[in-house]
Amino acid sequence: MKKKSAESFLPLTHTTYYILLSLIEPLHGYGIMQKVQEMSEGTVRIGPGTLYGALSKLEKQFIIVKLDENTGDRKKSYQLTEFGRELVKLEYIRLEELVHMSKDYIKKLGGTESG
Repeated sequence: MKKKSAESFLPLTHTTYYILLSLIEPLHGYGIMQKVQEMSEGTVRIGPGTLYGALSKLEKQFIIVKLDENTGDRKKSYQLTEFGRELVKLEYIRLEELVHMSKDYIKKLGGTESG
């Protein structure tokens, strides 16, 4: 199987982007839901069904990895792989460039005062 480039996964959805950002440090499912809500200032809320579907897909794509837990705790923790780290950085750069390149056009539309 040919390895896909990180660029082929772009653009990411808001939800996926926040899930990946939350996994810079290992977290379990409920922790991911809380972190995403915190990072997005409440604009993104993920339900358990959506989250575990996304985690399963991301794991199959080798973007995240489930950590082995030797404790009796049933909670599964996840963390970004190196490929996942590359992917989230590329998405950040893509978004930053998008905003930078469109800033003058938005100002002409009477857009934002920031920047």
